Amino acid sequence: MATIIDTGNYKIIIDPGISLAPRRYGLPPHQLELNHLEKYLSFIRDELLDADVAIITHYHRDHYLYRRGEEIYYRDKVIFLKDPIRNINPSQKIRAYILLNKMNVKNLAKKIAIIDNKEYTLDNIKILGSTPMPHGKPRTRLGYVIMVLINIDNYKVLHASDVQGPISKRATDYIIRIKPDLLIISGPPTYMAGTKIDHKYIEQAFNNLVRIANKLPTTSTIILDHHFMRDRNYSIYLEELRKNIDKGRNIKVITAAEYMGYRVKQLEAYRKELWEKYNDYTREDQQRTSNKSCN
Repeated sequence: MATIIDTGNYKIIIDPGISLAPRRYGLPPHQLELNHLEKYLSFIRDELLDADVAIITHYHRDHYLYRRGEEIYYRDKVIFLKDPIRNINPSQKIRAYILLNKMNVKNLAKKIAIIDNKEYTLDNIKILGSTPMPHGKPRTRLGYVIMVLINIDNYKVLHASDVQGPISKRATDYIIRIKPDLLIISGPPTYMAGTKIDHKYIEQAFNNLVRIANKLPTTSTIILDHHFMRDRNYSIYLEELRKNIDKGRNIKVITAAEYMGYRVKQLEAYRKELWEKYNDYTREDQQRTSNKSCN
């Protein structure tokens, strides 16, 4: 969900992080995944160095730089972040403490400010943080995330982070009330259906997306990605969503890769096939990749 918004006067980076699932299908990351991780981690670091503002919506490790030595990338930045003490689960509270105190980011940054339910202004740019929203379904143990609105001369970009769909009605109502021109949202975790998450929540998230698409300005764009792209059958859900948008509405619903003109590469979703095609999976492979895993 790492997102760069360049306004000309300011470069804003939201959720400057990346990591890999340590296990998927019982397998650690394949070397091809690790290669892509290093490539895009380097890109994110360079962009953060060049940014004026960094925004951290929550403290899961794929949403901020947390590794030893990465504190230098936060130096002299204005950082808006999820409240590290309130409306936060224990594991994220510990991670926030490490980031700000052990890594000393609170002293390295130019400014640290809480974004929860707050609004800030930079020239003609308004930055608005939502109230804490569930990381997926209501009362989830995964904690809370902050949606972030960047309003540039009344063009509204809403970064909806890990609301997973959104599943929650509260998150859905908030998005509809904001009416963004560009919505960047973590889609439903359909790959978890029937295992870690009940089918009813997937259906609820899908219905909420349809409702959102039919309430946004008629020329809005929805970038649907992140959790959604861990499902190799994402395109079926995507096409079904498009079919349910009211006729006459010019709403574009696409993946992040398509938005940027890249080919979709679902490496994690096809991890098992990567190991089968490119490697014999041995104990030595497992040890090597587990040591490199960045989650």
